[in-house]
Amino acid sequence: MAGRIFVHKEITVSSFAAVGGKEEKAGPLGAYLDYHEESGKFGAKTWELAEGEMGGLALQFALAKEKRNPKDVSLVFAGDLQNQCVATTHGLLPFSIPYLGIYGACSTCTEGLLLSALALSNPSVVRCAALTSSHFCAAERQFRLPLEYGGQRAPTAQWTATAAGAFLLCRYEDSPHPVRLTLSASMAGRAVDGGLSDASNMGAAMAPAAADSILTFLSETDTSPEEYDAIVTGDLGSEGTRLLHQILADNGVSLGERHRDCGMLLYDKDKQDIHAGASGCGCSAAVLAAYFLPALSSGKLRKILFLSTGALMSPSSIEQGEDIVGIAPVICLQSGKENHFV
Repeated sequence: MAGRIFVHKEITVSSFAAVGGKEEKAGPLGAYLDYHEESGKFGAKTWELAEGEMGGLALQFALAKEKRNPKDVSLVFAGDLQNQCVATTHGLLPFSIPYLGIYGACSTCTEGLLLSALALSNPSVVRCAALTSSHFCAAERQFRLPLEYGGQRAPTAQWTATAAGAFLLCRYEDSPHPVRLTLSASMAGRAVDGGLSDASNMGAAMAPAAADSILTFLSETDTSPEEYDAIVTGDLGSEGTRLLHQILADNGVSLGERHRDCGMLLYDKDKQDIHAGASGCGCSAAVLAAYFLPALSSGKLRKILFLSTGALMSPSSIEQGEDIVGIAPVICLQSGKENHFV
C-alpha cells in the first residue's frame, strides 16, 4: 500500500460520548447525545470557559462508560476553535492527563483520532483520548462579531455547533470489552487552496480539500465508493456538499447516497435557522460519537470513511484577503475486528 496511507493493526475506539447545547438537542440527533445543557453556559461565567466545561463533560462520560479514571489514559490529543486552544486547556485541567494540543479547525476530530491511532503503535502508550469541541457564542465572538451586534448572516453561512465529542482508543488486547469496532486505516490531509476567500461560505472553501482526500484515499487503497456503507464529511453544509459532488463528478467519481455530511445531519434545516448547515469542530465530533460509532458498534454499518473538513483561517488572514485553505484528514472505521487493509 502506498506511503500516504497508515494501516493500523488492532486499534479500537473503545468508548465515546457526545455533549451538546439547546439547538443540538432539538436537532435530529438530539436523542443520541449523552448530555445537553439548555443555556449553553455549562455552569461557567463566560462562553469560552463554557466550551471547556462542555469538553470536559464529554471526556468524563467517555471515561465513565468504561469505568476508567484519567490515570488510565496515556495521552490526550485535543483542540478547539479558540486562540491557542484555550477552551480545551481549561477543560482538561482537572484531568491531569498528558496533553498534546492540536488545531485543524473543523478537521480536529479526525486529526485527533488519527494521531491517537499512530501513538498506540508505541507499546508504552496504553490508551489515548481524543477530544474536540466548539461553541457557537465563542466562535462568533472570535471569528465574526459579538452576538450583541445582531449582524445578519449570509445564506451560505453555517451555524457553529455548541457540541463536543470525546473518544477513547486502545489496542485490542487492552479493550475492557469485546471489540465492536476498528480504526483500520488513516491518511493525513493535504492543504488545498480552492481560491475562495469568503468567510461566510466555508463549506465551499473546504470542499476541494474533501474531494482531494476522497480521491487520494480511494486511489491509494485501490477501493471504490461502493465498498463503503457511507463516506462521511465533516461540515461542508449544503454549499460545500454541492461543490464536492461537482468536483468528484468531474473526476469520474459518484458517491450518490453514500455521502453523508455531518453539517447536514446535526440540525433540521426546515425547523432550525441554520442557513447552509452546521459547522465547528464539535459538529463532526458529536455526530460521529452520537450516530456513526453506535451504528458501527451494533453492526448496522459495516465500513465507513470519515473525514472532518477544516477551514484553515484566522480573523487576520480573512481581513488581509487571503484565501481560505482547506484540509481533510481521513480515517476508515469498520464494524468488529476485521481489518480490510491488512
